[in-house]
Amino acid sequence: MADRRVRPAGGTALKRSEIADLVDGLADVPVNYDEADAPDGPADPRWHVDSGYAVLGVEPPGDPVPDGPWERACALVRAYEFTDHRLLRGAYRPADPLLGRDMILEGRVFAMRFYMGVRVTATKDETVDGLRVWGWTYQTLHGHLEQGKLTYEVTKDLETGQVVFWIHAYSRRSGIPNPVYRMGFHVFGRATQVDFYRRVGRKMRELVDAGAVKDPEPRDGLVIAPVDRDERWWDALALEVPHPGV
Repeated sequence: MADRRVRPAGGTALKRSEIADLVDGLADVPVNYDEADAPDGPADPRWHVDSGYAVLGVEPPGDPVPDGPWERACALVRAYEFTDHRLLRGAYRPADPLLGRDMILEGRVFAMRFYMGVRVTATKDETVDGLRVWGWTYQTLHGHLEQGKLTYEVTKDLETGQVVFWIHAYSRRSGIPNPVYRMGFHVFGRATQVDFYRRVGRKMRELVDAGAVKDPEPRDGLVIAPVDRDERWWDALALEVPHPGV
């Protein structure tokens, strides 16, 4: 397991090299739940089961057009550029294959920064029932505040041309041993999660409408996304917590 130490406040934000070490330290970290215990339907009381979408545009019917909404959306999802950096950022090595890629997610809640591991465990690139679909799925790793799976997909209806961004997810709180973090998650976790879903849909529409999408340039083999983000003066004072679920 990678570094679990809590970093005290006072200008000690994790350096880029330390975030890279956290990413590299995930190689042998397992998923933090048994998928045999996954929800058996949308009303399973043990889990939050979510599904939502944002319409991104319309293309001519048929295969996706070059640099159209479908291709732009896929590029944004592939690079993890669609999140709201005020809530969540992701760090990963783009040279690693997408399937099996480890990522560190930086959850940002007030003056707290939680660094949590996830792994891409499925990808999709197919045409099914008249829908062109591309996307990927991650599952939470040991040390995450949550247990669960989240899927991002971009679809194009080949008959109507409509392009849609989808999120499908199930999640629940992991066994958080720290009582302060556990209480904080109980109070703020679900509301923050739902707010994240809403912001992602809005940002995807804005970025797709803005035009061509370029893959982010890694530094020292690492991408921290979204790349274009503003830093606030209090970010340097945040409490840094790697793997808060252990």
